[in-house]
Amino acid sequence: MQVVSGFADVEPFEILQPAEQRVPFVFNSPHSGRHYPLSFLDASRLDSNAIRRSEDAFVDELFEPVMRLGAPLLRARFPRAYLDVNREPYELDPKMYEDRLPSYANIRSLRVAGGLGTIARIVGEHQEIYRTRIPVSEALERIETLYKPYHQTLRRLLAQTHVAFGYAVLIDCHSMPSAVRGADTGQRPDFILGDRYGTSCAVGLIDAATEILTGLGYRVSRNKPYAGGFITEHYGRPLKGLHALQIEINRGLYMDESLTLRGPGFENLVQDLTRFADALVAIPDQEFYPDALAAE
Repeated sequence: MQVVSGFADVEPFEILQPAEQRVPFVFNSPHSGRHYPLSFLDASRLDSNAIRRSEDAFVDELFEPVMRLGAPLLRARFPRAYLDVNREPYELDPKMYEDRLPSYANIRSLRVAGGLGTIARIVGEHQEIYRTRIPVSEALERIETLYKPYHQTLRRLLAQTHVAFGYAVLIDCHSMPSAVRGADTGQRPDFILGDRYGTSCAVGLIDAATEILTGLGYRVSRNKPYAGGFITEHYGRPLKGLHALQIEINRGLYMDESLTLRGPGFENLVQDLTRFADALVAIPDQEFYPDALAAE
């Protein structure tokens, strides 16, 4: 892999690969990266804890046991605050840069307006990341050397899985803050499952995921407020045998959100997610084949 600025000593992402892939599932943790380049920290107005507010901390560790089930897990080492691969490649905010963006940049998406484009402007509760504007060349370098190779790797994993099994299932793994700012109850469910309102995967997948998690005693909702981001939308093509489901985990279940530390519920959640994944990969094949979906 090409040596990327800020990642000379750490691979920017990796595949936790079983000795043999035995199931048509690929797990992905794009936001759990926690290697913050020093140059990035120097350019930020935030301290080393505050800048981690948007990180899906430890989600990769929660799902590591899927390897024992015969499924690969792709995980980013670079943090979401540095580069967000769950966006279009060029969702960029012109207010962040010293010079003009290229004409192909998407500067008007809702995610850019919210400060959460491919190169984020904020973390957490609208905390600005950068002290000053940054060069456009720096953003484009991150996209060329991190974003594009990450997606090439994910596409390859899914293509290999599709060839080997006749279909492929992507489980896109994320976490969410436990409290909702300004909400009546202030609390979120334990899990939110996103299938882009029924378009990114077979209904049998999200139905089964809901039933499994509910059976484990968790509160589960679907698609609101998280229906799935760019990855779920881009890779979910159920009529072509490519299924994508996003899972959001309430951080209050497993970590101290104020200190970004594993909490007392961490090990229990690892065990429950292993049970969840074990049941998920046992869904009958016929639920996923394009011919069956077309006949519904």
